[in-house]
Amino acid sequence: MKHDYKPTWRKPVGIIALLCALTLYAVAIAAASPIIGQWHVLLQTIAYIVLGVIWLLPLRGFLIWMETGRWG
Repeated sequence: MKHDYKPTWRKPVGIIALLCALTLYAVAIAAASPIIGQWHVLLQTIAYIVLGVIWLLPLRGFLIWMETGRWG
């Protein structure tokens, strides 16, 4: 079976948007680090683990959109 591949604008735009969003997210977390740095070390660890994983939640839907054009 031969499938004709037709490139779309969603992948390059999606990659650029993802990189921009992750950069903004990283800057926001870095800006919050003086506040988080005043907390107890165990709270800091939990906060950074949660903040390091939470950005993955919308990623699945975004990657599906990049591939298919539908959200989810």
